[in-house]
Amino acid sequence: MNIQNPIRRTPFYFSLSLLAFQLQAQSDAVIEIATEPESVTLWTMFQQGGWAMYPLLAFSVAVVGLAVYCGLLIREKRFTQPESLADLKEALAAQDANAGLAACEAHPGYMTAILQIGFQAVEEGHATVDALNEALEERANKVLAGPMVFVQYLQVVASISPMVGLLGTVSGMVKAFRNIAAQGLGKPELLANNISEALITTATGLLIAIPALMAYFYFKNKYLAASSGIYEQLGSITRLMAKHGMVK
Repeated sequence: MNIQNPIRRTPFYFSLSLLAFQLQAQSDAVIEIATEPESVTLWTMFQQGGWAMYPLLAFSVAVVGLAVYCGLLIREKRFTQPESLADLKEALAAQDANAGLAACEAHPGYMTAILQIGFQAVEEGHATVDALNEALEERANKVLAGPMVFVQYLQVVASISPMVGLLGTVSGMVKAFRNIAAQGLGKPELLANNISEALITTATGLLIAIPALMAYFYFKNKYLAASSGIYEQLGSITRLMAKHGMVK
């Protein structure tokens, strides 16, 4: 009876086990490398967003530019020109319309641009209180309409940006359903790319619209406060004109 010694088979089994362990370790490493997620950057998100990211990029630049410009344009000092009040009161006290026009030209701004009409009417010598108030109000509506235009552009961008993002969402979902119809659900990575495009454009549109809407309300309230200050100054100057007999 031939009985094999099990001790002789031990190196063979050990080598086989070691080889299987190494193959399993290499397989796990390959799977880990293959499934490792790619690093997400702004550029990769921009590329994944598709065509809708280009107009959204333009809108984001427009929001920054409009916010900076409105900040420079809508300032209380630019509206009321407090440094011009001394020259204007001196001209009113002297009943000198030419001096008032010179003060308006020396201190350019919204209020002085409106007052130029009043001093011109006084210089012509046929100004009444009612006619003067009507002329100043008409001039104020034209002058003060300019800054508000740029503030309203912020509202336009805040309204359009989510719509463009939603359009990008619809475009991404259409591509996703086309891929499903053509290839089925065999390649889920294609479906994931289309859905990511849809979600990125929606999120980008909202990220642009929210700051634009906040900037719109901020500058709108600032504009209204500065405009009310102008009307108060115009009313006081009109009363001084009537007090000094410059208008009938």
